[in-house]
This record gives sequence, C-alpha cells and structure tokens, in this order.
Amino acid sequence: MTPTLSPGQARRIAVAAQGFAQPRPRAAVGRAHLQRLISRIQVLQLDSVSVAVRAHYAPVFSRLGPYDRAVLDRAAWSHSARAPRLLVEYWAHEAALMAVEDWPLLRWRMRQWPHGRWGSAIVRRNPQLVADVAAAIEELGPATAGQIEAHLAAASGRAGKGPWWNRSDTKWVAEALFASGVLTTATRVGFARHYDLVQNVLPPQVLAVEVDDDEAVRELVRRAASALGVATEADLRDYFRLSAAQAKPAIARLVADGELEPVAVKGWDSVAYLRAGQSIPRADRGTALLCPFDPLIFFRPRVQRLFGFHYRIEIYTPAAQRQYGYYVWPFLLDGELVARVDLKADKQRDALHVVGAFAEPGRRLDRIAVGLAGELASMASWLGLGRITIGDRGDLVDRLRQVGSPDQAIR
Repeated sequence: MTPTLSPGQARRIAVAAQGFAQPRPRAAVGRAHLQRLISRIQVLQLDSVSVAVRAHYAPVFSRLGPYDRAVLDRAAWSHSARAPRLLVEYWAHEAALMAVEDWPLLRWRMRQWPHGRWGSAIVRRNPQLVADVAAAIEELGPATAGQIEAHLAAASGRAGKGPWWNRSDTKWVAEALFASGVLTTATRVGFARHYDLVQNVLPPQVLAVEVDDDEAVRELVRRAASALGVATEADLRDYFRLSAAQAKPAIARLVADGELEPVAVKGWDSVAYLRAGQSIPRADRGTALLCPFDPLIFFRPRVQRLFGFHYRIEIYTPAAQRQYGYYVWPFLLDGELVARVDLKADKQRDALHVVGAFAEPGRRLDRIAVGLAGELASMASWLGLGRITIGDRGDLVDRLRQVGSPDQAIR
C-alpha cells in the first residue's frame, strides 16, 4: 500500500530538504559552509538581473544569513593551491553554478549540444570561426567575447567587422563552445564571463572521469530527490532539466533498488517520490526572503502544489500590468509562503527600498510584518545599505513602517 502524506508533511519535508530548517551559522560563513550547502541544494542559478542582488548570491544568504560574497566569488571564479575551485558554471538547471566534481554528470548534455544549446545556424555555417575562437582563447587565456572579437579583428588586419563574423557571431560561437563543454568560465569581472578552455580551468582528475549516460541521469535524479525532499516526476525532471525519456527509467530503477519510495500526497494529482529513509519534520521551520530563482521556488507548478502560492516573475510584464512588481521576493515565514515583496537596492540613497509588500489572503499582517522587518534588516546590512525605505504598494507597507527595526532605520 502506497504511504500517504498530508500537504503539511510534504511542505515540511520540502522546506527542510532545502536547508531552511537548520539554524544559521553563528560563526562567519566560510568555504566549508558553502560546500555543505551546495551538496544539499546542488545548484545556484545565474541571472543577469541585479535589482537587489544577483540571483546566485541570494540562496546562500537565505539559508546561511549575511555572509561575505567574496567567499562565493572565490569558490566559483578563482583557484589556488590552498583553495581549489569549488564551483563551475554550466547548464545544470538553467545557467548555474554547480560543484566542480559534478561536471562529468552532464557530459551527455555537452555531447547533445555540439552546436550550442540552440543549435545556432551561425555556428553551423562558420566552422572556421569556431576553430578561430578556440585558437584565440588558447592564445589569449581567459577572455570575454569582445576581447576575442578584437583579437580576431587584429589578426585579420581589419579595423572593422568582417563580412562573415562580428562580435555577435563571436558571442554565439563562444556560447556554443561553452554548451558543448569545450569552454567554461574562468572568471567573471562584474558579471562579464571570461571564457577559457575547460582543461585550463578544471582539474585533470575531474576531466578524466567517465560516467555512463544512464548512470549519470540516475545520479542527477538521486540528487534532485534529495534536494527536493518529496517530488513528482515533473519536479525531479525540472531540477536538472531532464527529459521524460531520461527521467522515467531512472526513477523506475531507483524505486526498484529501494532508493526512492512512491508516496501519495493529499491534493496532488501525481504520485510523488521520497528518498529512502527520509524523515518527516514535526514542526514548520524556516524563515527567509527568496529570490525568484531560488531552488525552493524555481519550478512554479511545484510552488503552487506545495504552498498554494501562485507565483510568476513579472520582469517582462509592462509596468502598468504588473500585479505585484518588477522583482518580487516571496517571503517564507516558519515554513510557509505568506507574502511577497518587491525589492530594490538603491545605492545612491543608501537604502534597501521596499517598492511594495503584499500578504497572502487570510494571513496575519502583524505577524508577517514583524518577521519580514527582521529579514529586511538582515538583508540591508548584508548589502551594506544603511536604511530601509518603504513604498506605498500593498497591504503590508503600513504595518512595516509601524513595526520598525532595532537594527535599521525604516522610513
């Protein structure tokens, strides 16, 4: 007989699996903390939007509290004998940081994308440019697409753009070589990616590892199951963007081997899967602001199922048509999504600005405002901002002003 979980049990399992039920470190967050967190949640999604803070920094803050972002920068984009590179960029979910040791688990995807993720016609029709870009990086070392293009222009003796290549073409080719595993990111300056040959960035012992494609997919499903706690097939597929053809046999094998247990969750239309030995927390825990690309919430259908929380990012929605705001952070309070906050880091005014704050229907505004004020104060301090300012949108803004904060001036 298939075990049945209540919605509350499923929610508590999922929140705990993502690391929110554990107390935040009292000591300064260091490399070891980051390494343990990555082993739990697997990926930090990258995104170019930087309204409050870039997306890959936020999940670490949400789970571990204020930390020096240089710890993550060094782990992702530098290497030394004392501190080897911990993270590497690839299409693990979307563009994401993942553990260096996990690179071989996605080699099957690199083979699927010999012309890039989108099979660019630019790449297909310019094999010479592909060879030239790789040769330029071999000569230059880590370089941006613009630097590669300038190098090719100088080598060709042209002052301007060539008839069959330009900076846009060079970027397409560099991205295709990134997707196919020839290049990776050596470092970032600002947010600009500096490409380098994979063998110059990753250790030879990692590059030497060969994993059978089916076993690699099974391992990715295992890791997704651990990161999610309880998950449907669709949830497990989405975490590493696997196809149904890949995920179904992997799940079946893991169930047959006793590593996954099918369970029913009341109110869910699909069967769910639980890692063998998974405990069910007895209490709702976890309070944090979640950026739109946090692993707990980046699969929107799952957010609806787990929390009854309809969430869509509105960056591409015209301003007049936005319901909640441009870059909205759901607020997790004691293991439940109870509100959403449109945030902006206003460095010129030295302020974390709450453009709008909205409680979910039926939630207690006073309780939410107290918890949210504390998290906003923590975030403002983490971002080096001296105060919090409150806008006029949403039913929570007046309560936030009333609550104030012992640590930050709220205005």
